[in-house]
Amino acid sequence: MKIVYFGTPEIAASQLEAIISAGYDVAAVVTTPDRPAGRGKQMHASEVKECALRHGLPVLQPEKLKDEAFVGQLRSYNADLFVVVAFRMLPEVVWNMPPMGTFNLHASLLPQYRGAAPINHAIINGETETGLTTFLLDKEIDTGAIILQEKVKITETMNAGELHDTLMHLGNSVVVKTLKMIENGEMRTETQDSVIKREGLALKPAPKIFKDDCYINWNKSGKEIYNFVRGLSPYPAAHAKLQNPEGEILDLKIFETKISEKNDKNDVVFDVKTDGKSYLGVVVSDAIVNFTVLQQPGKKSMNIADFLRGARVSNDWELVK
Repeated sequence: MKIVYFGTPEIAASQLEAIISAGYDVAAVVTTPDRPAGRGKQMHASEVKECALRHGLPVLQPEKLKDEAFVGQLRSYNADLFVVVAFRMLPEVVWNMPPMGTFNLHASLLPQYRGAAPINHAIINGETETGLTTFLLDKEIDTGAIILQEKVKITETMNAGELHDTLMHLGNSVVVKTLKMIENGEMRTETQDSVIKREGLALKPAPKIFKDDCYINWNKSGKEIYNFVRGLSPYPAAHAKLQNPEGEILDLKIFETKISEKNDKNDVVFDVKTDGKSYLGVVVSDAIVNFTVLQQPGKKSMNIADFLRGARVSNDWELVK
C-alpha cells in the first residue's frame, strides 16, 4: 500500500516512525506550516516534519486544506490510504480521496471522549480505563466506523502527561495492526451508533481546553479537584489564585495535590492553611486540598517546601475564587 500520513505533534511522530519501521511505503507527509515559537520567536517545525525529513520523505505544509494546488499535489501521489494522527479535521475532498479510505487514531475508546482533549477529560472525570481507537473518517469529527480498539488502565496517581506517553507507545502497535488488517483484507468495522445503542451509552465529550477552563472550581469535592489537577498536568496545568494581605494576587500553576481529611472542626471552607514551611492547602467541602508541586509566574516548578521558603505565605492569605 502507498500511504500519505497526516500529523503534527510528538505522538504523531512516534506513529510515523512505527509505520516506516514496519516497512510501509509512505509517499508523503502532511503537517502544519512552521510556526514561530519560544522567546526568540524562531520558526519551529513540527515533530512530524522533523521525523519525515530524517527519513527523506516529501513534506506538504498547506495553510488551507481545500487549496486546489495542495489537493492536486496530494492526488498526484496516487496513495491507496491516508493515515491521520493528531491533525486538523480534514475536508471531504481530502479524506474521501484514497480508494482504501482514511483512518484516524484517537486517544479514547470511542464513541466516548470525542473531541480535542480526550486524555485530559478522561482523567478529570476520574475514569479508571481509557484506550485508543482507529476509525474511518467521515463527515462528522470523531464519529466514523471503528476498526480497532486497545484498552489502558488509568491509575489513581497517573497524570495527563504519563497517560499521553503510555498511549503514544501503545499507538505504535495499534496503527501498525490496523494497517495489516486493511492490507490483508481483514478489516471489520462497527458503527459508533451501534455501539451506543448496544451499550446504552451516555456520551462524555472531550472539547478543547482553554485557559479559562483551567481554574480550579473550589466548590467541588477534594477528589474531584485532585482529578482535575492531574488531568491538566503538566499541560496546560490547573490554576489557583491566592491573595496576600496587601492585595497582591499570585496566579499559581498547580501540578500535583494531595488530599487530607479535615481534622479541625473550626476549618472553614475556602480558608488557606499553611505552616509556612512544609504544607499549603485550601479547605473544601469534604477535605483539604494540599498543593505539593506548583509553579509561580516566571519561575520553574517546585515542591511546596521550596516554594514556601521564598513565598512567605501565611494563614491570612485568601483564596481568590
